[in-house]
Amino acid sequence: MENTSPLHLCRVQKSFLINRSHMLLHSLALMSLIYYRSSFFFQQTKTGQTPLTPWLLVFAAELMLSCFWIVSQAFLWRPVSRSVFPDKLPKDKELPAIDVFICTADPNKEPTVDVMNTVISAMALDYPPDKLYVYLSDDGGSSMTLRAMQEAWRFAKWWLPFCRRHGIKTLCPEAYFSEVEEKQENSHNDFLAEEEKVKEKYDNFKERLTRIRENTRLMINRDHPPIVEVINETSINEEGAERAEMPLLVYVSREKRPSHPHNFKAGALNALLRVSAIMSNSAYILVLDCDMYCNDPTSARQAMCFHLDPEISPSLAFVQFPQKYHNIGKADIYDSQLRLYFKVQWQGMDGIQGPILSGTGFYIKREALLNPKKEDVDIMELKHSFGPSNEFTKSLGRYYKPNLGEVVSAIMLEEIQFLASCAYENETKWGREVGFLYFTIAEDYFTGFVNLHGNGWKSVYCDPVRPSFLGSATTNLNDVLVQNARWSSSLVEVVISRFCPLFYTPEKISALETMCYAEHAIHPLFFLPMWCLATIPQLCLLNGIRLYPEVSDWFFCVFSFIFLSSHLKHIQEVLSTGDPIWAWRNEQMMWMIKNVTCHTYGSFDAIMKKIGFKEASFPPTNKVVDEEQLKLYKMGKIDFQTSIVFLAPMVSLVLLNLASFVGGLTRAVVAGNFSEMFVQIVLSFFIVVMNYPIVEGMILRKDKGRIPSSVTSLSALISMIFLSLGSFFFMYL
Repeated sequence: MENTSPLHLCRVQKSFLINRSHMLLHSLALMSLIYYRSSFFFQQTKTGQTPLTPWLLVFAAELMLSCFWIVSQAFLWRPVSRSVFPDKLPKDKELPAIDVFICTADPNKEPTVDVMNTVISAMALDYPPDKLYVYLSDDGGSSMTLRAMQEAWRFAKWWLPFCRRHGIKTLCPEAYFSEVEEKQENSHNDFLAEEEKVKEKYDNFKERLTRIRENTRLMINRDHPPIVEVINETSINEEGAERAEMPLLVYVSREKRPSHPHNFKAGALNALLRVSAIMSNSAYILVLDCDMYCNDPTSARQAMCFHLDPEISPSLAFVQFPQKYHNIGKADIYDSQLRLYFKVQWQGMDGIQGPILSGTGFYIKREALLNPKKEDVDIMELKHSFGPSNEFTKSLGRYYKPNLGEVVSAIMLEEIQFLASCAYENETKWGREVGFLYFTIAEDYFTGFVNLHGNGWKSVYCDPVRPSFLGSATTNLNDVLVQNARWSSSLVEVVISRFCPLFYTPEKISALETMCYAEHAIHPLFFLPMWCLATIPQLCLLNGIRLYPEVSDWFFCVFSFIFLSSHLKHIQEVLSTGDPIWAWRNEQMMWMIKNVTCHTYGSFDAIMKKIGFKEASFPPTNKVVDEEQLKLYKMGKIDFQTSIVFLAPMVSLVLLNLASFVGGLTRAVVAGNFSEMFVQIVLSFFIVVMNYPIVEGMILRKDKGRIPSSVTSLSALISMIFLSLGSFFFMYL
C-alpha cells in the first residue's frame, strides 16, 4: 500500500475503500433505474398513457448522466498522497539547471506590477542562482513590459539578498509586505532596519512602474520583429545594492505578423523552448502564468525529489503543483478554487499514470516535450522536425553546453531572433508532434494527452501544506463565465475531433487514465442533460404528466437512493478535503449556472469553429481589480453585472422551476395526486433552493450587482413562451 524512496513517499488514501463501496452500490441503483425505464417503455408502447417524447428525453438525460458518472469513477479508483524530503537531495553543485517560463499577453488586463512580482518571486527561489534562468514571454510586445523588467532586475538586487539572508518564505514582495505573520518571526532590530530599507526600495520600484505606465501608450503590438534582451549588470546598475549572485533574466517577445498564426500560449511557450535551448538549455522547465507567483522557495527542490529519483525519473515527464489563489473569499461563491480538480481528481489520477498538465505550476522535463528519437542521427530528419537552426539542432545533443556570457554576441543574438521568428516553424513538426501542441487553445490538456501520457510518460502530483504557487482568481461572475466558456470550447474541440479520448486510445496510456481524460473533455456536455432535467419534468408537472414512480412504488426508493447517494458522496468529498459544507451548495449552484451558460455557449462555439463559421479567439482573463466587484465578492454576494446572454438563460430557468413548483404543487394538492408528482415537485424545489442567490438578485437586492428588472422581465417572458408552447404540444400533438 505504500512505496518508499529516499526522496519521496507515496501513500494510497484510505478513501479508496469508501469510493469503491459507493461505486458498487450506486452502480446497482443505476442498473435498477435503467431496468425501470426499459420495462416502463415497453409497457408505455402498449397503453399510451404517458406522452412518449418527454419520457424519452428524460431517459436519454438519465443515460447520459449515468455514462458520465461511470467515466468519472476512474478518478476515485486509487487516490494517492505524496510527501517529499528535499534535505536528501544531492549538493547544490550536483543539481540540474532549471529554466522558468513566464507568459504574459496583455498589459491592460494583466497589471504590470503583478507580472513583475511573479518574475521577482521566481528569481528568488531557493535554488543555485547559476542554475536558474528566468524567461518572460511578452506576447503583447509592449515596451512598457521590457522597461518594467529592467526595473524588476534593479529591485531584485535588493530583494534576493534580503530573502536569502533571513530565510524569507513569501517570495512575492507585494504579498510579503502586506502580511504580518512572517514579519513577527524576525523582529530583531537589524532585520527591521533592513526590512524598512527594502520596503522603501519596493515602494520606489512601484512608483517607477506607475510612471512608466503613465508615459507609455498601452496597446498590443501584433506586428513587430522578434525582441530578445538579456537583463544583466551591463544594462542595469543599482547604486548601493550588494553584488549578489543573480539568475539570468531574459525578455522575449516573439515575432508577430498579421499574416501568420501565432497559436496563443502554446506558440509563446514553443518560442521560449527554442530560445532557451541555445541560451541555457536546462534539463527542466518551470512554467508559470504571469499572475501565479512563487509562494514557497523550496518548490524547485520538491520537484527534484521526483525528477532525480532513479526509480521513476526515466519515465517522469512533469511534476504538477495545484493552482491555489491568494484572493479566494471565505464563501468562494464562484467555486474559484476548483476544489474538485485540485483536491480530488488530480490525486486520483496520481494513483494511475499521473495528473493532467494544468497550464501553470509544473516542472517539466525538456526531453519529454522535444522527445528526439535517440536512434535518429540523421541531421536532415532532425531539421525537418525541429527547424533549420544548426545551433538548435546541436542543443538536442546530450553534451551540448550553451556559451552564454555577460553579453550576447551579435551572431548569437541573430540566431536567437531567428528562433523567435514567426516563420521558423513553417514545414516543421512544432505544434504537431514537437513541443506544446496547437490543435486547441487548451494546449496543456492536449499536450499532456497526446504528447506526454500518450507516449508513455508519467506525471506526479505534489500538494504540499504550504502552497508552492499562488495566483489571482476571478472574483466576478462575468469573468468566471467568459473564462469557462473558453475552456469549454477548447475541450469540446477535442471531443468532436479524431483525438476524442473516448475513441482515440494510444497504446501507452492506461484505460483508467484515458477515462480520466475523457471525463475532463466531455464535462462541458453536462449542459445537455442539465437543460433536459431542468425543463421537461417541470413542464410535465404543470400539465399533470407523471415521469417518475409514485411514492408507494418500490422504484421510488431507487430514484431516491440515486439522488441522495450522489449528493451525500459530494458532501463527503467536500468535508474530507477540509472545506465547509456550504461549499457543496456553491459547487452545485455554479455547476448549474455554468451548464446553462458557458458550457452551452462554449460547446456551440466549438461546433461553429469545426464547421468553419468562426475563428478561434483567446481573450486573456481580466486580472485588473474592480473595487465595487471586490466588495460584493468579500460579502459573499454574486455580482450579476454581466451580459444578458449569460443572465437570461439562468434567470429563465429559475423562474420556470419556481412557476413549476408553485403551480405543480397547487395542481397536485387539488387533483389529489401528490404522491404521483412528488419527485417532480421535489426536483423543481431543489433547483430553486440551490439557485436562491439568483432569486435574491431578482427580488431582494438593491445594490449595483443585482439582476436588472429588464432581464427579469425578459426571462419571465421566455419562461411563459416555453411553458405555453410545451403545453400546446402536449394538448394537441
